Amino acid sequence: MPGTFEATHAVQVSDAPSPRRLLSTEKVYEGRIWDVVSDTFQLQETGEALTRDYIEHPGAVAVLPMNEAGEILLLKQYRHPVGMDLWEIPAGLLDIEGEDFVVGAARELAEEADLAAGTWNVLADVFNSPGSSSEAIRVYLARDLTEVPHHERHERTDEEAEIEFHWISLDDAVASVLAGRLHNPSAVVGILAAAAARADGYASLRPADAPWPAHPSQR
Repeated sequence: MPGTFEATHAVQVSDAPSPRRLLSTEKVYEGRIWDVVSDTFQLQETGEALTRDYIEHPGAVAVLPMNEAGEILLLKQYRHPVGMDLWEIPAGLLDIEGEDFVVGAARELAEEADLAAGTWNVLADVFNSPGSSSEAIRVYLARDLTEVPHHERHERTDEEAEIEFHWISLDDAVASVLAGRLHNPSAVVGILAAAAARADGYASLRPADAPWPAHPSQR
């Protein structure tokens, strides 16, 4: 059909809030870190009631550390639900009430990678699994790195005690994503976003304090 696949340059593609009529909500499982909620709602005023169960999540931040050579830091960590050692980037929950998003990201960078950063930008905002979870993740690019002094370093326990570090070029990281060797969503998104942002020297990236309306606390 002529014109079906023609690009429409005037339209900006953007996700948007879409309030629906909530009939009831119930916490059906209370976990140590997150809960499962069951909502009954209507898509339209005269529509039938629908029920969906999902994980109620506080949100998370992830950090792609980049050194002066343009290499990025990956961390290897065991993830029990998938039974695999995954190469990831520093990340963690926003589970401290009222904590600034960038402060949370800096905390995770220090705790998991023993690093601090002088320059922060937002790489991407994503929903990890919007069909089953309210989890929103902000992925940052952290540059101008310095090491946290030994006496100030976080003592890593449990799975974090096994963390291994590996610096890799951004091009090699992209190749690993496209070859199916990397699976962690924050790492995949961060690596591909950084590769795209590199074209203009990262000048188009948003500042670290850019609004994040998709985070649960802002909705």
